[in-house]
Amino acid sequence: MLAICRFVKNRFVAFALGCIVIIAVLQGFFIKLVAWVPSFSPLFFPTLTIFLLVFHLFIACFMAMKYWCDKRRLYLVPIALAFAGSALLMVGTLASFPAWLDLYQFNEANYNDAMIFYMFRHFLMAVLMIVAALLYTLRNSALSRSAHVGIVVGASLFTGCMLGLALFYSSHSTLLTLDLVDNETRQFMVLWSQAINIILIVLWVVTLITLLAITRVRNLFWVGGNFLCVCYIVTLLMLLLGGHAEDISWYRARLFETVATLMIIFILLSDVFNLYRDSHVKYQQSYQNSIRDPLTRLYNRSYFYDSLNHALNTATVTHPVSVVVSDLDRFKRINDCYGHLQGDRVLQFVSNLLTDSVRPQDIAARIGGEKFVLMLTNTPSDVAHQVAERIRLKLSGFDKASSGGQLPEPITISMGVFTATSPETSAETCVESADKAMYEAKETGRNRVVVFRT
Repeated sequence: MLAICRFVKNRFVAFALGCIVIIAVLQGFFIKLVAWVPSFSPLFFPTLTIFLLVFHLFIACFMAMKYWCDKRRLYLVPIALAFAGSALLMVGTLASFPAWLDLYQFNEANYNDAMIFYMFRHFLMAVLMIVAALLYTLRNSALSRSAHVGIVVGASLFTGCMLGLALFYSSHSTLLTLDLVDNETRQFMVLWSQAINIILIVLWVVTLITLLAITRVRNLFWVGGNFLCVCYIVTLLMLLLGGHAEDISWYRARLFETVATLMIIFILLSDVFNLYRDSHVKYQQSYQNSIRDPLTRLYNRSYFYDSLNHALNTATVTHPVSVVVSDLDRFKRINDCYGHLQGDRVLQFVSNLLTDSVRPQDIAARIGGEKFVLMLTNTPSDVAHQVAERIRLKLSGFDKASSGGQLPEPITISMGVFTATSPETSAETCVESADKAMYEAKETGRNRVVVFRT
């Protein structure tokens, strides 16, 4: 049983099983669709082609933007060109159905042109996907600027050549000819059935093996690329078994390709979501680091004053804002006797106590060495005094044992309270008044709470 679990956990085996399941589901869906709709509308194939064209353009633009953001990902260039070239060749496919929008002209279609564009599209995509896989091996290598430009230009020229050859071989040009489909009987010609189709299958098998060997399905992006190769192999095999251009396997092949492309789009969207989530988490972490004291994780002075100024804008008699300034008594003795490391532990212990003693909407901040401040919104003076007194009593009740060793000896705190009832009171006045009350507490014996009186 353990051996079976390890076998299934193997990435290649899991990928193969996933491909089999998805293809089986698509095949079952198509069989049900055929049973439900025995004959497809002539609009079905061009409509799928348009959807596929838009999807390929989306992927091409996405790959180009990712490369533009990170020039080290050179392997994205051939992928972008592959999908962009594919989209342009599908424009040629749609041009092979010049009257597909006309309700009464469905039979006017050049199936040979459609197959020519289809053939060159596969050659273009397969070769560029192999190039992308080879460039993926160089993702950590420092390429010279000339080599970088050369690769981009070379891939672009190859794409242009494939587009040009497809145009010259089609009926839009008389320079070259290629007969793959008999437009009168819609039958596949021998050249397609016994040569080109098989060559394309072999080319995609080589592409799949190359991608699997190099990328080793490391992430969802390459899973999608490998699955696209599998779908192309399957669709070409379906066409190999089909006899003519209007065979039902042609519609099935286009449906499979559309679904495979959609999967790649979903993978890309998932990548965007993950990048957004990671950047949002990093932004939140960076923002929190900018507004918090690094030692105690309480809010810092600047954030406290910003919050206090904001709260004071709406301060009234019915919605007062109270400020409590506190200072540890004889803290210098802790540093001198037990060392600064122990002093830091004391500050962290007191900070946790302050945080646990106020509401989520209140602010606890460190504005000096051992000086702390609280902002209590919608809190009158008597309630603020009760909060401060509760903190003072709780802290003075801790000793070394009950604090888990964070306090080397009992610690006391002196606190001053000031309450603002008007928006005309400034933040500096609030802190200064509470500070005066705190110093009065120290001068009258320490370990007490004093409310500022005008």
